[in-house]
Amino acid sequence: MNSSHDFIPSLLRKPMLSPCVIKTWCVQSLSFATEEAEEISGSRPAEVLNLVQGKWVGSSNWNTVVDPLNGDSFIKVAEVDETGIQPFVESLSSCPKHGVHNPFKAPERYLMFGEISAKAAHMLSLPKVSDFFTRLIQRVSPKSYQQAFGEVYVTQKFLENFCGDQVRFLARSFGVPGNHLGQQSHGFRWPYGPVAIITPFNFPLEIPVLQLMGALYMGNKPVLKVSIVMEQMLHLLHTCGLPVEDVDFINSDGRTMNKLLMEANPRMTLFTGSSRVAEKLAVDLKGRVKLEDAGFDWKILGPDVHQEDYIAWVCDQDAYACSGQKCSAQSLLFMHENWSKTSLLSKLKDLAERRKLEDLTIGPVLTEVIGKSVNGTTYAGLRARTTGAPQNHWFGPAGDARGAGIGTPEAIKLVWSCHREIIYDFGPVPKDWKIPAST
Repeated sequence: MNSSHDFIPSLLRKPMLSPCVIKTWCVQSLSFATEEAEEISGSRPAEVLNLVQGKWVGSSNWNTVVDPLNGDSFIKVAEVDETGIQPFVESLSSCPKHGVHNPFKAPERYLMFGEISAKAAHMLSLPKVSDFFTRLIQRVSPKSYQQAFGEVYVTQKFLENFCGDQVRFLARSFGVPGNHLGQQSHGFRWPYGPVAIITPFNFPLEIPVLQLMGALYMGNKPVLKVSIVMEQMLHLLHTCGLPVEDVDFINSDGRTMNKLLMEANPRMTLFTGSSRVAEKLAVDLKGRVKLEDAGFDWKILGPDVHQEDYIAWVCDQDAYACSGQKCSAQSLLFMHENWSKTSLLSKLKDLAERRKLEDLTIGPVLTEVIGKSVNGTTYAGLRARTTGAPQNHWFGPAGDARGAGIGTPEAIKLVWSCHREIIYDFGPVPKDWKIPAST
């Protein structure tokens, strides 16, 4: 995922807060929260539950997540194994293929989601709420405060984009005149019904929220697999009016999730992650997938040498922001021989050495070009960088019919709806019509 994290207005960038300030922002002041991000530790481990058929439930199998900074078990996860998937299968199977809503069924839900988006956007704009999610992201993904806050900021702006009537506008239809009086062709955006969303650890809020809300806007019922950050975000969304039965949330390993998908047979699955798993899912689910898989991203410096300090900073930021754990992170740097006569490499070394674990600017790692390429997103120009795209731009692969998008109205319609055509033909029947000869 790629966002405008480094172009957040300076007034909105959050400083590191002292422990005494953090203590005043306790869970009790956040009506939705069940955990306090700053208190999650080996001595006070968080607990992550599952949500199915409108109820938060535990599991007989509690898994523990180890804090990579000190080795303590700091998160307890109610993990569903292969014997426990039946409630999730039944929940998805209960959703018809025409969805929870569509242009002819419960259209008032389009407006409902506009209201939910407005309320959720407002809540994320509150300093105590944005700080809560920023700190929670930092506990599960190695990011500096600014990088983690950028994820919250972009998510909040996305929700602002779909307030009011904007969700309804996603389902805009069109009409075409027919061949004769009384005949018209109408096209509608139609949900898939039961769907699944599998998103990665490195953007535990932004990617799942954008894809989840897109799925919900179009009338689908999703099951979501991700992390504690989204568990807390679902609590926030419920506070904002999201019906608790609209989304299922599961904690499981990959094998169990694969079994759930095979048995529940969702009509569309969005997967963001490794290309190996993506290809397996494409086969298992008979092509009913949209994919955002991993990238191996090149940066190419041409023969024109200028703005050396800026170029060095961009290369460092694109390679190491979020410890390189972005699908758009710079993997390989190619430069024209003219750059070898400069101090670029030594400046890159100096910039990399500034990064340190203490502030999570680096962290432990857990896991004619434009005209002649099919990259989904290409960054071109002096200021082009993978960590500096505009917020909520289209992001996704190109050159593959399974390629997903994220963030924009066009991406939501591509991924989370299909085209349905209805031909209206009301006549009149010609006055002198007679039964014709058989054909």
